[in-house]
Amino acid sequence: MRHLPEPDPGRPDTRSASRYLIWLVRMQWTSMTLGAFWGVVWMVSQALMPAAIGKTIDAGVTAKDTAELWRWSAVVLGLGCLTGIAGILRHRCAVTNWLTAAYRTVQLTARQATELGATLPSRIATGDVVAIGTADTSSIGGTMDVSARFAGAVVSIVLVSVLLLSTEVRIGLTVLIGVPLIMALVGPLLKPMHRRQSEVRALQGKLTGRANDIVAGLRVLRGIGGEPEFAERYREQSQRLRFAGVRVARVESVLESAQVLLPGLFVVGVTWLAARLAVSHQITTGQLVAFYGYAAFLVLPLRTITEAWGKLLRAHVAATKVVRVLALSHPLADTAGAGPDAEGTGALVDEHSGLALKPGSFTAVAAADPAEAIELADRLGRYSAADGVTLDGVPLEELPLGRLRERVLVADNDARLFAGPLADGLAGVGAGARWGAELAGATDLDGGSRRTARITAALHTAAAEDIIEALPAGLDTAVTERGRSFSGGQQQRLRLARALLADPEVLLLVEPTSAVDAHTEARIADRLAQARTGRTTVVFTTSPLMLDRAERVVFLAGGRAAAEGRHRELLATVPAYRATVTREED
Repeated sequence: MRHLPEPDPGRPDTRSASRYLIWLVRMQWTSMTLGAFWGVVWMVSQALMPAAIGKTIDAGVTAKDTAELWRWSAVVLGLGCLTGIAGILRHRCAVTNWLTAAYRTVQLTARQATELGATLPSRIATGDVVAIGTADTSSIGGTMDVSARFAGAVVSIVLVSVLLLSTEVRIGLTVLIGVPLIMALVGPLLKPMHRRQSEVRALQGKLTGRANDIVAGLRVLRGIGGEPEFAERYREQSQRLRFAGVRVARVESVLESAQVLLPGLFVVGVTWLAARLAVSHQITTGQLVAFYGYAAFLVLPLRTITEAWGKLLRAHVAATKVVRVLALSHPLADTAGAGPDAEGTGALVDEHSGLALKPGSFTAVAAADPAEAIELADRLGRYSAADGVTLDGVPLEELPLGRLRERVLVADNDARLFAGPLADGLAGVGAGARWGAELAGATDLDGGSRRTARITAALHTAAAEDIIEALPAGLDTAVTERGRSFSGGQQQRLRLARALLADPEVLLLVEPTSAVDAHTEARIADRLAQARTGRTTVVFTTSPLMLDRAERVVFLAGGRAAAEGRHRELLATVPAYRATVTREED
């Protein structure tokens, strides 16, 4: 047996699910070839058994030739021993193929998850990643397992057809016509099974993700009494998955029945035809027994072929999900483009929405549909297609992505606080290159740390001083994973302070005060514009407190800038804007 897992799983072909499966075969071609060889030997030795038994009957029993009886009996014994040995070796190779493909897929997924780090949950559902290790690896491994038997099935069917044609043309033609006919009858069942398997796989990923979310937020759910609500949602989604699984099982049960019924009818037909020929003395008794043996044997390769096709469909569904994860690239790994590396003015223009941000401006964007605001923020930050967006006149897609992330920062409520000392999480991780060296340890004249002064100023702007004062060790307090020890409003204010410490040329804030009370929000709104003087700032919000402090407000409707001006002007002149920010009913 091979030692698993592999030291290096390799670099997969992620252009499509089919190419990934082919790549897996190439990576373990030695064991795949050996498995196919023993699969052929195993099937062929069984296919030759009816011929040997027929010869034993004709030569040894009918003709009363003792020497021939012993000779053909020895052939039967030899074929039996060969079948047993080949079966053991084929099974060992099949298990090796199964485990190698499964382990390699798990290794690749784990490596990809490690490389993507905290960016992974924002790009693909956690449940889909978990389901790869719990379900998809089994489907992919099953295809590698059945490949050895599939190779033997194809070769044995061809061999039996040749033997029958050389003995009795009519029966040989019956086999040659019957086998493709059986496959054609089973084929229509495979397409709906593939579609329903894809549906089940999608539901599995969603349910796993929901379970992960419930476990991660159990403490919060208990605090707000939300356990029954989330449990009911989980139950409903679990039932949808169960019903989808039952629909797949219905198709699979019909397929399994067809795999038994159709070959069984085929055996009956071939046996009936051979018996008629034997009664009319056109074939011998030994040939009749051999023909029955051939027909009975063909049930095995026919079932193997339909089984292999079904497993291949399941593997293709699984590989599609695997490739989706493996094809992701780390945002900062993209160094394409040769845009200017020098710091610019922060003039950001989006042709699609008509939004134009002047250097150093403080702008608020209010969207009639919150999804449109998120879409615009993603486009301006190049988290989605950014064609038509320019920064200082340079197309966003031509800028090196690592440099763009330093110049344009999108801060939304999906960001996480890092575990470790709070000061490091606020300044050390998020510090921009412009003054990162200053944070590393330069000191003020009074001996205090300039790093601490920067953090204190950012915390003041975010109205988060009270959070630090309540901590036992202040800025040196260790933050738990994802900042779960803080409330939602506290996390939001700390994330805002971290974004301010990064000090990018363009700061895009998505609903930065949605979880804080009105008094705190008013303080943040008053301080934010002053803290960002000379730097371009955009706040995506429908909060009147924040909108009233903005130098300029842009109203987004239908994905376009429908109106702009001061908050109070738009309230008086644009009914749709007034309805959006005051939550009026139609």
